[in-house]
Amino acid sequence: MESFPVVNMELLKTEQRAATMETIKNACENWGFFEVVNHGICHELLDTVEKLTKGHYKKCMEQRFKEMVASKGLEAVQTEIKDLDWESTFFLKHLPVSNISEVPDLEHEYRKIMKEFAEKLEKLAEQLLDLLCENLGLEQGYLKKAFYGSKGPTFGTKVSNYPPCPKPDLIKGLRAHTDAGGIILLFQDDKVSGLQLLKDDKWIDVPPMRHSIVINLGDQLEVITNGKYKSVEHRVIAQPDGNRMSLASFYNPGSDAVIYPAPELLEKENKVIYPKFVFEDYMKLYAGLKFQAKEPRFEAMKAVENTVNAAPIATV
Repeated sequence: MESFPVVNMELLKTEQRAATMETIKNACENWGFFEVVNHGICHELLDTVEKLTKGHYKKCMEQRFKEMVASKGLEAVQTEIKDLDWESTFFLKHLPVSNISEVPDLEHEYRKIMKEFAEKLEKLAEQLLDLLCENLGLEQGYLKKAFYGSKGPTFGTKVSNYPPCPKPDLIKGLRAHTDAGGIILLFQDDKVSGLQLLKDDKWIDVPPMRHSIVINLGDQLEVITNGKYKSVEHRVIAQPDGNRMSLASFYNPGSDAVIYPAPELLEKENKVIYPKFVFEDYMKLYAGLKFQAKEPRFEAMKAVENTVNAAPIATV
């Protein structure tokens, strides 16, 4: 069986660049996921983010989660729960406007380190988008411009903890879904596993690796590539032991960005499969249908695409 794709980004500066680009291409076409190491974000920063995230959960969120579990009687459930996830989360917005200073209960050091972490991830996201452009034969900067809208991309981090679950066979950590947005960068626990992706109708573990960043592609990249790259269904399995940390950062189009298949890719295929739409409209639809198949979402956007106008995307 194929092993989960791991990309050593340092090799992009060596004679192994072509082989590394091929690994990225294969991962985007056949997995929708890959893991990057030697990505330029220093290990000390990642260790601090992990320590402060786990400390914040213990201090500010663990008791709230226990109270929620007790109030809903989740420890005693006898049948599968399909409308709830076994996770404790909060969300940080970075772009176009940061909310880090306004989120309650965060210590000053944590706010500061998460701001630095977000800046590093933003640069990594844009570097990866340009690598995707290179593999697709698109001009450098095309995907960043496609996401830009009038105010730049939307970028934020979902900070999650998945506590030990007494009924992991009946409650998912996070139910199966594809991600609505652009490119997702995940810094996950390297000791407690749980993330799985669907490949060839089988659920495959995404291996926890210390100091790696897991990359996955969202629905918008599937549209822009006209299906050459696919967003892939994934889920989190709750674990009976251990608290799993997950920081998923979503580099998404701006709310008013118009998303549509790249014309350069259509010239090679002569077949338009995917619709044109405003990203915010897609997100409104996704909000109610996150845990359902993506294909009906694309069909629903096709029904309204005649009302959408888009100027050509300039990359210089």
